[in-house]
Amino acid sequence: MEVSKPSAKTCFSLLFLGLFAFLAFQASFADAETHYHQFVVQRTPVKRLCKNHNIMTVNGQFPGPALIVRNGDSLVIKVVNSAQENITIHWHGVRQLRNPWADGPEYVTQCPIKPGATYTYRFTIIDQEGTLWWHAHSRWLRGIVYGVLIILPKFGSYPFAMPKQEFPVLLGEWFDRDPNAILRQAQFTGGAPNVSVAYTVNGQPGDLYRCSSQGTVRIPVDSGEKILLRIVNSALNQELFFSIANHQMTVVSADASYTKPFTTRVIMIAPGQTTDVLVTADQPPARYYLAASAYQTAMNAAFDNTTTTAILEYKSAACGKKGQPLQPILPQLPAFNDTATATAFTAQVKSPSQVEVPTNIDKNLFFTVGLGLNNCSVPNSPRCQGPNGTRFTASINNISFVFPRTNSLMQAYYQGVPGVFTTDFPPAPPVKFDYTGNVNRGLWQPRRGTKLFKLKYGSNVQLVFQDTSIVTTEDHPMHLHGYHFYVVGSGFGNFNPATDTAKFNLVDPPQRNTIGTPPGGWVAIRFKADNPGVWLLHCHLDAHLVLGLTMAFLVENGVGPSQSVIPPPADLPPC
Repeated sequence: MEVSKPSAKTCFSLLFLGLFAFLAFQASFADAETHYHQFVVQRTPVKRLCKNHNIMTVNGQFPGPALIVRNGDSLVIKVVNSAQENITIHWHGVRQLRNPWADGPEYVTQCPIKPGATYTYRFTIIDQEGTLWWHAHSRWLRGIVYGVLIILPKFGSYPFAMPKQEFPVLLGEWFDRDPNAILRQAQFTGGAPNVSVAYTVNGQPGDLYRCSSQGTVRIPVDSGEKILLRIVNSALNQELFFSIANHQMTVVSADASYTKPFTTRVIMIAPGQTTDVLVTADQPPARYYLAASAYQTAMNAAFDNTTTTAILEYKSAACGKKGQPLQPILPQLPAFNDTATATAFTAQVKSPSQVEVPTNIDKNLFFTVGLGLNNCSVPNSPRCQGPNGTRFTASINNISFVFPRTNSLMQAYYQGVPGVFTTDFPPAPPVKFDYTGNVNRGLWQPRRGTKLFKLKYGSNVQLVFQDTSIVTTEDHPMHLHGYHFYVVGSGFGNFNPATDTAKFNLVDPPQRNTIGTPPGGWVAIRFKADNPGVWLLHCHLDAHLVLGLTMAFLVENGVGPSQSVIPPPADLPPC
């Protein structure tokens, strides 16, 4: 792929970031390639919303470098930490078969890369195509350290109409302070963290914000041409609605898995998810906003109620007075609490044809997910600024996860180091209750622990996530490392295995790596535990991850080297 050039026919010089012209595929039988990259993590000055900031970047870029590979290619990425904080990089959605050492979450599959140190991630893309992404997996650095990972087909073309151009659209959040400073403040006070002050498209807020017109991302198109937008929600804590004024979008892929194509005016995309859409420039030549705003489900919680924009600009669009461009048309986005629209969109995402869903279930798991409150001996003290003088917490099955600090879970497992974790994570909540009703306050304070759940290699797993009304019902986007899974069912209220299981879609369910748990509802997934190692499962709202809405699976080795974890690399960071 090559970078598109600004059109000389427009009213002014186009400014856009990370936009790629599409080269028509020809069947290629070349050997798989190995791509070598160096990621230098460093502080870089940037200006947003009229203020100067010194943010963490990779190679001085925000967002970071786009990685473009083919299915079957390998990547060798040396991370050089030239900053003053620890860092790790997670390759979100890459299966990392038998290779947890390249997955990236700190204190799970590796210890962090310390200031002045390096670590080289080595992995191969196996049977995956589409849009994934990479991001920091160390405290809250994910909010500013991220980039797109595009996986092209190994041979030939896409299974849908060929676009003339492709454009990555990375949706993010912008904070007026360093994200880690916001996290430290929240962890000290026990209260809710400060929310973002803007959303971004490819790192730019767009011209609806102050001091942001010049940097607004612009996508130039010719009338009649078809383009592919690779949309990533890289926001730290916010699900988003996305729309393009006066244009239909055809969804063709989600989380690097092809889908049955369907048209829509709006998509809902959760942090961690990707959605690929085809757009045809079939409207009168003009300028049209691409826009994103919040989908917010937590009751009475503060959130960023602003709108980020980019501009879809027809090259033949007329100019206004004095050669200035005409004002773009803004799409009508759903209300921030429009759960009906979000649910209707998600329900349309299905696999292109019949798939092999695990049917003979070996492990049937039921995980309650949600927030909680820890009582304080001195309520309303400086360290107890949560509701009614408490501290916020979060849990799965009433276990608030505690990350180790002296070893990583994977290293402890591989080396047989005792005392780092236990394998007694409960397969169901210890106490059954009306999960979406009026919950007894005695259940609002979870236990803390570093508990894993052990799975035998090759076992078929069904896992139901159940939202709870503790503190508030809320949509929790759950991400499973090292795997993709089939989303076989979802609904509102309490999951009823006697009636809801019969309604599961076992024919063409979508395959994803991140799925939302409906607010006050449930979602069911199935997968085969065919990737040995320690794999994190967590809410992809990072405000919840750090509170403990996390656990990990320990998938045992199978038989022989082809079903076993490979040895760790020599340069694995020490703790």
